[in-house]
Amino acid sequence: MRRTPFALRTLPLILFAGFLALPVLAVLAAWLPLGPDGAQAGAILREMAATVLPGYVATTLWLSVLVALGAAVVGTGAAATVTLFDFPGRRTFEWLLLLPLAMPAYVTAYAYTDFLQFSGPLQVGLRNAFGLEGRLLPEVRSLGGAVWVFIFSLYPYVYLLARTALGERAAHLMEAARLLGAPLPRRIAVVALPLARPAVAAGVALVLMETLADFGVSSYFGIQTFTTGIYKAWLSMDNRLAAAQLATMLLVLVLLLLHLEHRAQRRMRFAAGGGRAGSAEAQPLALRGARRWLAWGVCAVPVVMGFAAPVAFMLRPLAADWSVLPWERFMEWAWHSVRLGGITAALAVAAALALAFGVRRHPDAVTRGVVQLASVGYAVPGAVIVVGLLLPVGWLQAVAPQWGVGGLVTATAFGIVWAYLVRFCAVALQSVQSGYARIPPSLDDSARMLGVGSAGLLARVHWPLLQRSAAAAALLVFVDVMKELPATMVLRPFNSDTLAVVAYQLARDERLGEAALPSLALVAVGLVPVILLSRTLRSRG
Repeated sequence: MRRTPFALRTLPLILFAGFLALPVLAVLAAWLPLGPDGAQAGAILREMAATVLPGYVATTLWLSVLVALGAAVVGTGAAATVTLFDFPGRRTFEWLLLLPLAMPAYVTAYAYTDFLQFSGPLQVGLRNAFGLEGRLLPEVRSLGGAVWVFIFSLYPYVYLLARTALGERAAHLMEAARLLGAPLPRRIAVVALPLARPAVAAGVALVLMETLADFGVSSYFGIQTFTTGIYKAWLSMDNRLAAAQLATMLLVLVLLLLHLEHRAQRRMRFAAGGGRAGSAEAQPLALRGARRWLAWGVCAVPVVMGFAAPVAFMLRPLAADWSVLPWERFMEWAWHSVRLGGITAALAVAAALALAFGVRRHPDAVTRGVVQLASVGYAVPGAVIVVGLLLPVGWLQAVAPQWGVGGLVTATAFGIVWAYLVRFCAVALQSVQSGYARIPPSLDDSARMLGVGSAGLLARVHWPLLQRSAAAAALLVFVDVMKELPATMVLRPFNSDTLAVVAYQLARDERLGEAALPSLALVAVGLVPVILLSRTLRSRG
């Protein structure tokens, strides 16, 4: 068989990876001393350091520290409870604790604001019932309110990883420690928690990446973080260089967290293997009396605060007055969301198949590096992607206005789909690569011996075995696109509002009752992968 030249087979992959990595590279290039903007970089940085930058740093730092501590406590406590102990309802709580994954953090923020604000039903009811006046509860739109929302929206990342680490060996070693005479508190402190520490660190890193990338909660609550500062610098002050510098600082923080998460994932290997979790001596410890009530509380509070209460708050306006809900435009918003999600999911799966197939056929260092370059956008916040995408587009529009690049990116679906692919192509790639890991290389050797070319190998051998992985990848990308807010707000075509954008705009305009309908639609879409994930975990257990 004739071998494809190295340059011919790698050039398309390199071009596509560069297409996905361009926003990140453009943000980093904004610091280069090139052109008139380059000469102003130092002056703009000094001006921000004397005015807004200390506030952005302090607020982002406090928010990150408090969310990290809260998510670690809530997620680890829930994981240890359902893994190490047995009590009525434990199997139900195992999947109920995943439900907050279906709730976008900004939707949770809208729900709590509608119910807890000064004019909300809770404070109004308390004032009427007890004859009180003034504010009765702390302001929900504050740093503390944002910490509360992020903790109960994002703790499932810690819960999932800690539960996996504890389930593999913790129960077995806890029983061994019990036989050696160690009391329950000592078994938890000396055996269970050290085993879960790398998993908790990895989960906290993921929580912090989501917190730093958030725009909806921070903007709606008026919190001055790096993400809100990027949008203020670009849209309000029309200073693209300041926005690029802030985006670079945020990107450095996210890459640092990504590095820490990878290190924690590697350290999690020590908890694998070594005894069967289902063996007789490694069964969870049965709880009775007050300890059983405590276990119910540890598991029920996150579910109520992160899912049940926000959903109930949003259902209230639907049950009270259906006439105020924007039913006539809901289908239009839903169609725009579904259309963009479907297009992006199809393109992301096709790109993931091409990249994974390239690594499968030629696993050399260049091909692997190209695939890693194509995956770099997953850890990048949407605000950074927007800045990195518009910087080269604006430069090209100024140099060659006759090409109409600016209109193509900002007035059509091309720009927003590009941003989605940068952000979520790695999600599809990870799912497809996991599917390829289950296909033995001997099938490729047999196909080549029978004279099957590359196209035939992918279409007739790999694709039938990858259909489930591709479907899972498409579903994950579709749901992520439906919930994505920062890039969609800036890059969506005119008169093409999505459910996420409409929910944000209605909530910002204090029309929280009308925002309930698109918000609940996003929750319903997000429930689909959560249900599939819970089924997968239960089948493995």
